[in-house]
Amino acid sequence: MAHKPVPELKPVPRLLMGPGPINAYPQVLRAMSVQLLGQFDPQFRRYMAETSALYRQVFRTRNRQTLMVDGTARAGIEAALVSLIEPGDKVLVAVFGRFGHLLAEIASRCGAVVRTIETPWGTVFEPEAIERAVKKHRPKLVATCQGDTSTTMAQPLAEIGRICARYGAFSYVDATATLGGMPLPVARWGLDVVSAGLQKCLGGPSGIAPMTISDRAAAAIYRRRHIEQGLQKKGYRPGRGPRIRSNYFDLAMIMDYWSEQALNHHTEATTMLYAARECARLLLAEGLEHAFARHAAASRLVLAGLRELELEPYGDLAHKMPNVTGVWIPQGVDGERVRHRMLERHNIEIGTSFGPLHGKIWRIGAMGANARPAAVRRTFAALRQVLRGERRR
Repeated sequence: MAHKPVPELKPVPRLLMGPGPINAYPQVLRAMSVQLLGQFDPQFRRYMAETSALYRQVFRTRNRQTLMVDGTARAGIEAALVSLIEPGDKVLVAVFGRFGHLLAEIASRCGAVVRTIETPWGTVFEPEAIERAVKKHRPKLVATCQGDTSTTMAQPLAEIGRICARYGAFSYVDATATLGGMPLPVARWGLDVVSAGLQKCLGGPSGIAPMTISDRAAAAIYRRRHIEQGLQKKGYRPGRGPRIRSNYFDLAMIMDYWSEQALNHHTEATTMLYAARECARLLLAEGLEHAFARHAAASRLVLAGLRELELEPYGDLAHKMPNVTGVWIPQGVDGERVRHRMLERHNIEIGTSFGPLHGKIWRIGAMGANARPAAVRRTFAALRQVLRGERRR
């Protein structure tokens, strides 16, 4: 039976102005198309070392254990939590949106005794509220997001690391939505483990998770080091702690893989490593402070566009993420129809939200390659036209 041939991929180009993913930088796409190398080729091992060094600068830390976890940003979250948490450990999660609930779920799947504190969506925590919860529950680990795209809010973190250190807890931060778009000085803030993704402010594709791990956290993880039986050498002694419950996300083994030992664990996602390296290279060439200022300027331009259209921004603007802005859908306007017409007629994507905000707000992103005036102006010109048609109905 003859089959109709499947054509090559030729998607219609879109301007991705939602909460992510966004349009990748052309240089990143070019980097992903260069020749593949074997994972132990000296050239490739050098690229891995260069990527670690670049992300130390991006995270503003000297952490030796700064590496990539192959998989989407959620892979980084799972690797951090499954490697830090032992069954029965107390974990405190500060929830201010959908992705805080995700951290709590993953922690519970790791066997943790999870306690959460919550603040209404559209707000963030004062440091005192987090400290009271830490003092009450005495967790081994405190987990939160820096920015939660579901609510478009950014949690201040400057005090979190110090609070955790004061009570002997580890800190974990999911910076998927913010790394490269707003300050995150990991060393100065005393954060133990931070993970991210490429598909937001870093201007790359989803598929690899940059991570940095403090020496203190790395030691706790490495205490549980167990080498696969097929790789064990004579005289091997396993770690003292219980074996990490995931093989793929075992950070002790991943640290060995990224170290000078190059102990085999998985086959590195070559093209994604290239993408991560190029994202960091571009960011540092631009300069972190310049990138932060560019994202902040794009955010101000989005807010100005909302005012011109007499649309009301969502949430506490004093703690709004610079790269994603929530906006209330006007009464009587079909929010989904507006999104579909933006996409079908103008090739522009904006987002809705989740849970209690689904269908109530749009989320407009301006980050990475799209944190620029031309992209924002094109988006609002299209939105103005679509809304004009909606209000005539």
